[in-house]
Amino acid sequence: MRLTGGEARGRRLKRPRGRLIRPTADRVREALFDILGSRVRGARFLDVYAGTGAVGCEALSRGAACATLIERDRDALRLIADNLGLARWSGTGTVIAGDARRSLRDLVRRRAVFDIAFLDPPYDDPDLPGTVVLAARLLSPEGVLILEHRSGRDVAIPEPAALSITRSYRYGDSSLTFCRSAGGPAPS
Repeated sequence: MRLTGGEARGRRLKRPRGRLIRPTADRVREALFDILGSRVRGARFLDVYAGTGAVGCEALSRGAACATLIERDRDALRLIADNLGLARWSGTGTVIAGDARRSLRDLVRRRAVFDIAFLDPPYDDPDLPGTVVLAARLLSPEGVLILEHRSGRDVAIPEPAALSITRSYRYGDSSLTFCRSAGGPAPS
């Protein structure tokens, strides 16, 4: 597992042992950031269900102003800390240790705002609709939310999220669905 672009391109990231953490594959991560393009530079990036921290690290490598990574698993939190320490980033990485929904509620209370929110929940997570609604409340007016999910699974965005799906991309077993704030401009 390596960073695919930016100032730390090619840097190896630490991987999990076992199968409890499903990191976003290098090719999916590279495609994600190719699609996001220049909107990453200077962005406030949110990585929910961060796992190894690879997506947040990739955002920092590609010039995000800051990346906030949410994860509850203790082994994963150690991997995130190790991976954030592998390079000097121009932006800052913040790790929140805790349950996704509880952590997002806290960010909503603090009135945090993000330009890009990436969610890579456990596949078939029954709490996902509520998590999407909370993450959507944290988006800037021109923000984008990306959901990684199992390919072939229809993604329904809950109405209270006030998001509209702009496009989905399939990469083998994983798909990325891009959403924008309802009424906001489409991601380029």
